[in-house]
Amino acid sequence: MKKSSNILALVLAGLAALAPFAIDTYLPAFPTLERALHGTTVDIQHSLTFYLLPYTLMTLWHGAISDSIGRIATIKWGLGVFVLASVGCALAPNVETLWFFRALQGLSGGAGNVVARAMVRDLFEGAQAQRVMATVQMLFGIAPAVAPMIGGVLLGIHWQAIFIFLALYAALALWAAIRYLPETMPPSKRQPLSAAQVLKDYSLIFKDKDFILVVIALGANFAGFFVYVLASPVFLIKHLGLNHHQFGFMFMPTVCGMILGSFLAKRAAGRYPRQQVVRVAYVWMAAVAVLNLIICYTLPAKPIYNILPIALFNIGMALAMPILSLTALDRYPKIRGTAASGQTFIQMLLSTVSAGVVVPLLWYAPSGLAWAMAGYLLLGWLALRNSEFWKVENIKA
Repeated sequence: MKKSSNILALVLAGLAALAPFAIDTYLPAFPTLERALHGTTVDIQHSLTFYLLPYTLMTLWHGAISDSIGRIATIKWGLGVFVLASVGCALAPNVETLWFFRALQGLSGGAGNVVARAMVRDLFEGAQAQRVMATVQMLFGIAPAVAPMIGGVLLGIHWQAIFIFLALYAALALWAAIRYLPETMPPSKRQPLSAAQVLKDYSLIFKDKDFILVVIALGANFAGFFVYVLASPVFLIKHLGLNHHQFGFMFMPTVCGMILGSFLAKRAAGRYPRQQVVRVAYVWMAAVAVLNLIICYTLPAKPIYNILPIALFNIGMALAMPILSLTALDRYPKIRGTAASGQTFIQMLLSTVSAGVVVPLLWYAPSGLAWAMAGYLLLGWLALRNSEFWKVENIKA
């Protein structure tokens, strides 16, 4: 059973990681894309927004669709379209075509992430669910760190190889889902799919103060790290003097931080109260955010100084992630897919705002990004401290 659980966890984690891979694998290719597609830096930056905005909006439907037609069918449609869209990106002759197929990637790419989150709670209970969610969230968080390194290697072949890689990844994830995942939404449990029903379900979810507060905390914590991923072409190349082959200087340490935090989350599951674990995570992240600001204002910009706090921050972020995600999902067991969509929507909305507004405003210096990290952490803490989760004591797993 343990072996089977490990396989299920890996497949679900692979599905969840597709979306961040689609965001970050092509980041090292920005300068090359400018030349190849005859666009400006802003034009290529807009390709992120053209992905993130449709992705964010469509997440509101992926979960509801999976509650209606089943989890596996939703994965098939979503990943199938994503494969075709990735090939379209690879063949794009100009910026406008790239925008179109990036938007199509965004519309389809969230299916795996949303359905994977719902299926974790469909398949597992209690401490085991927390451990599996830690694995899923770990890969979801590691993907933004590993993806640019993979992109840098593929760029040595051709920028088109990056999008072919995304098509192959999605195809492999689709095969693994069909091969290994059971259908966890049988016909007897499915909900009718209609605009009226979806609006009714979201009205219920988004009027739930505690659901919103916990999910804002989850998304804000991740955004504190993700601003560095979105800003990496400027942060690493302009401020730290690295080249696109050296993205690993930032992403390897951040991966290690994510792995360590997720390992600690697995070890804590069932042993310590969830609230206690999350409080420890916030104290850690706050200390690191302060350290990051001190470094930015007292030391010269160098990789060793400016990258270490990001990796340390990820330990606390990954420690809190699975607990907060499960806490939100558990509020709506009958429409878990829709709840997973609402969770992903808010998280990706914060990422979209980061890509379109926060990062361009604050990437002028490492200190600007450090303030973004601290600001997002503060937002997450303020949201969570007003929730019932923060006030309830001694609840395990």
